[in-house]
Amino acid sequence: MASTVTPSKKSPEGTRTTAPSRPGYGQLLRTRGAWTFLLPGFAARQPFAMLTISIVLLVQHTTGSYGVAGAAAAVTGVSMALFAPYSGRLADRFGQRAVLLPGVLVHTLSGLALTVLALSDAPLWALFAAAVPTGASVPQIGPMVRARWGVKLGGTPLMSTAAAFESVTDELTFVLGPLLATALCTGVGPAAGLVTEASLTLVGGLLFAAQKGTQPPVGGGDGGHARVEHVPALRVPGVRVLAVIFLGIGSVFGGMQVSLAAFTESIGEPGMNGVLYGVFAAGNMLSGLACGAIAWKVAPQRRLLVGYTALALAASGLWAAHSVLVLAGLGLLVGMCIAPALVTGYTLVEDLVPAGARTEAFTWLTGAVALGQAAAVTVAGQLEDRLWDGAGFLVPMGGTVLALAVLVTLRSRLATPARGRTVARGVGHRTPAAVD
Repeated sequence: MASTVTPSKKSPEGTRTTAPSRPGYGQLLRTRGAWTFLLPGFAARQPFAMLTISIVLLVQHTTGSYGVAGAAAAVTGVSMALFAPYSGRLADRFGQRAVLLPGVLVHTLSGLALTVLALSDAPLWALFAAAVPTGASVPQIGPMVRARWGVKLGGTPLMSTAAAFESVTDELTFVLGPLLATALCTGVGPAAGLVTEASLTLVGGLLFAAQKGTQPPVGGGDGGHARVEHVPALRVPGVRVLAVIFLGIGSVFGGMQVSLAAFTESIGEPGMNGVLYGVFAAGNMLSGLACGAIAWKVAPQRRLLVGYTALALAASGLWAAHSVLVLAGLGLLVGMCIAPALVTGYTLVEDLVPAGARTEAFTWLTGAVALGQAAAVTVAGQLEDRLWDGAGFLVPMGGTVLALAVLVTLRSRLATPARGRTVARGVGHRTPAAVD
């Protein structure tokens, strides 16, 4: 099924008018109450983009090894990937505020402990011991914001625009976060990035948690179907396929972070690391803007397949780049190919997953990105240490090609249920989305 090219307009009060209108960012941002969670949500998710690169730069500075730095960052990523879905499930059952308040406190203390241990030349096991709670307690702001959009927009066509908007917001943080972290670590001190990340998480997380009026109802009810909606998100076959797809996307993020840092150091320009990663993230952001502005008539499953094929092809050329300009151009292209896959994947969740399990579903996807990133920084760090400069770029190629093979094989599991089964799914949309 494909989205209609001229969906009807949704008013800020949550009702639909009869005048047809093309869904757009202006209409989305006029949704009543949206800014009350968007602004603090942006502040709270900014530190997430700083975490991995801050750990890599700090630990590499204190140990001299990208392999050790990648391993420490990987432990953080794996911990986040394992605990994020449980955090999302708890948020669905008990409310986002109940999960955020203790989470941001644990993350802040753990991040500061990791900083002190790294600067004290602590053994690797001690770094890992601090990295586990640091990753496990990362606030899942992005999934929580997406869940709030779900409450506001129901099953309307604007959900696709909201998914694109959130992808753009994520990528804006990934433009600013690495630049800020790199500037702090190289210009202020190797620990400045991680200390700033912990501080911003505390302040931003508390501000977001204070927005109680827009958080989803406890239990995820939207139309009286809360009892049907308590199905673990990972039981939905499509979510498992999307998780594998997002693992491949995580391999691109992790492989790029380590490999760009190693490449810029090898040419004597470590400060270019943040710039090159910013170009990569900017491509993702610009492509995400375009995805949200287009009224798609192509089915999301087909868009995902085409977009992911383009991503795998673009990522396969990174290892052959040997100059800053070529690498910047390829990074821009890879970034532009990531956004369609991310946007389409998050859009599919709206149709595949019951409302009361969507925060958990979003955290599975976010956790899959983190897990793929963790594996990528570990493998890429080892390749950079043991092989040639730029060998870490083989990781994005391998990760996306493998994920593409899974997508091609299991793409039928992404088929959305028929509209006649809406109640059985327990979604409880106020108005079904128009299809053609």
